[in-house]
This record gives sequence, structure tokens and C-alpha cells, in this order.
Amino acid sequence: MSKAMTGRLIIIAGPSGVGKSPLYKALCKFYPEISASLQKVVLHTSRSPRPGEVNGIDYYFSNEEKLQDLRSNPAYLVTRVRGDLQALNIKQLIKDLKKDDVIFEGNTLIGRALQVHEELEEVRRLCVFISPLSTEEIKQFKKPGSGVQLPDLVREVLRRKLLRRTERQRGLVSLPDLQNIELRASEAWDELKLAHHFDWVLPNHDGEDSDHWETFYYPLGEARRTLQELVNLLRGKKAIYAENWKPELLSGTD
Repeated sequence: MSKAMTGRLIIIAGPSGVGKSPLYKALCKFYPEISASLQKVVLHTSRSPRPGEVNGIDYYFSNEEKLQDLRSNPAYLVTRVRGDLQALNIKQLIKDLKKDDVIFEGNTLIGRALQVHEELEEVRRLCVFISPLSTEEIKQFKKPGSGVQLPDLVREVLRRKLLRRTERQRGLVSLPDLQNIELRASEAWDELKLAHHFDWVLPNHDGEDSDHWETFYYPLGEARRTLQELVNLLRGKKAIYAENWKPELLSGTD
């Protein structure tokens, strides 16, 4: 690795609604000594802000035309994700890695792109995938006679999480909201099939719809466990519940 590249790239990815955002917020809230040393990657996106999101902190909110123009800029990685265009400034990311560790929390496609980008080939990484199902659950549902179609199950799990998240954020759910939920839920299975590329998989049933993140101030249930597991991984300690997935785990399930 180049001596100039001293920082480590932390990638936290997974399907929409699985709990990545509240996990990162909990890390900042309860482990400021860790989060303070992590420079957050802020993506450009063509989607509208959700309630509570701040331009320049959560995303750089832009429009489709401006992001399309960035495709011709070699400094940017531009990808269509769940119906929206997203762009990441690779040159800025490299500059940040020369100073400190950098954390990306977001969608699986860009997380995977950061793993294979040629300009980041020699960067040290910790890649963590947040999954709505555990290895044990997947193996159980794969058994002959279970009657479960895993792609359909994953789609339904994320559909329900996303619907509850949207109801909590907006109150009334519009037709465009429902269409967006369906798009995100329909892509969850394909994202799950990329999980074996990550160093660790953290099963987490407390998605962004769960009360366990903030309602009682301290995270509870699997929200708490997932946070502690992530902290252990960031500190280089043993993570008891973190899993290593192999490609064959999801083979024969489409």
C-alpha cells in the first residue's frame, strides 16, 4: 500500500431499510470516540430528502441532469441505485483516506464498487454487510419441504420494514411512496447475493422501522447487539454473532 494512503475504508452496506442509518447514528451517539475518527462519505443523490435529512450531511441533494453530467468526470463514480442516480467523488475519498479512516454507510452496489475500484486497490478495508436474515434462518428455509421461497421472503420482509419506515416519517403514504418501496424491496434479494463479498455479515432484524433504536434512548434487542458487534469489529475485537457467508449459502434459491 502506498505510504501516502494511511486510512482504512469502512464499508457498511445492505438492502434499503435493513437498519444501516440508525446503526451509524447509534455509533456516533454512543461511541463518539470511534466516530470522531471516521470521515463520513457523503454521496450525491437525485432523490428528494427524507424528513430530517440535511443537505451536505446525509447527502448532497441534486437533480438527475447534474448527476448525469458527472458521468464524464473521471473523479466521480456514478451509479443508478434503486431508481435514483448516486455519485461518489473518488478523488475526494482518496484525499480523505490520506488523513484518516473513512466510513461509507449506504447501498450495496456502491459498497461493492468501492471494494473493486482500481484506484482503491491497495486501501485497507473493513467491509460489513447488514442482513435481514441469519445463516441459520436461510439454511432452515432452504430445507426441502419448508415451503419458503427465499427471494419472496426477503422481498416481503423489506417491503414491510420500508412501509413502516415511510409511515413513521411521512404519516400518510402516497402512491409514489408505495412504488418506491416496491422498487427497493424488489432489489433486496440481488443485494443479499452480494453479501459473501463482505468480510462480515451482521444479521439484524431491527431495521429502520424498529422502536429499538431510539424510542428508549438506548438501543435494545438486536439493535443493541448489532451496534456492539460493529464496535467490536471496528476495534479489532472478536464479534460473537458476526457471520462469514459463502457464495453457496444462497445457491439454488432463485
